[in-house]
Amino acid sequence: MHRLYELIEKVAQSTATVLLTGDTGTGKELVARAIHFSGLRREETFGPVDCSALTSTLIESELFGHVKGAFTGADRSKSGLLQAANKGTLFLDEIGELPMFLQAKLLRALQEREIRPVGSAAPVPIDVRVIAATNRDLEEGVRAGTFRQDLYFRLNVVRIRLPALRERKVDIPLLVAHFLEKFSDPRRPVLGISDGSLLRLMAYDWPGNVRELENAIECAVALCSSGVLAVDELTSLPNSPWASSLPDADELVTLAEIERRAILHALREAGGDKLAAARLLAIGKTTVYRKLKEYAGTLRSADQNLT
Repeated sequence: MHRLYELIEKVAQSTATVLLTGDTGTGKELVARAIHFSGLRREETFGPVDCSALTSTLIESELFGHVKGAFTGADRSKSGLLQAANKGTLFLDEIGELPMFLQAKLLRALQEREIRPVGSAAPVPIDVRVIAATNRDLEEGVRAGTFRQDLYFRLNVVRIRLPALRERKVDIPLLVAHFLEKFSDPRRPVLGISDGSLLRLMAYDWPGNVRELENAIECAVALCSSGVLAVDELTSLPNSPWASSLPDADELVTLAEIERRAILHALREAGGDKLAAARLLAIGKTTVYRKLKEYAGTLRSADQNLT
């Protein structure tokens, strides 16, 4: 993530086209906003467009605008989103959803720096920076014939991949603290989270990424009956094998036992890689080695007592 922040800082000082890739919920629009509002065009318009939400019959008019009488219902001329973001930044989210018939027109607009509104023969010059984002594999789309190769190359000038939350679980405690502060009601504040709850969050793979984590904390805060989030208040998380390693509501388990279960589970998740397990749990690798040595000693003592 530090490398990602450095890349955002560098690319913000240019006007190059940026392609953001990553799973849904990884924060692509947040990155696009960070690039714009810390960059050379921060005083100008930032125009976000969800290409998947635009209706197929109106998407051309939405992007490029139209003149009066261009089609039924066009009782006045309208500027398109590309023209509205002139001098600023246009954020094209879910660019992989853009219909093929518009991909050629967008490519021409980016190359020629001009657009032709629907129904008009006169070109309109534009000066707009484009940041595109997708959770699709555009290269696969090129091979499948659903995405133009020339447009892909035009968009893929600076490519930034946003890692999934499961790849950076060390950030979960920081994100949880932020969301607790965001959603906590001052009249009924939630000041922290139990160790078992945090371990539960660390063990989950978060297919919905940061957005899913945010929703989970918001839900848990709404259900919280005390000042600390408990495991049984994480109701939005699906059941998983991890649940069997956590204490039941009526089971009294020491913090040391919860810690042991967490370390052993992290090792299984990391395929035995102790350094990776330490990163998953946001603890030092020396702690993992020391704890495993303690557990091994306990097991040997138990075996000797049995014999």
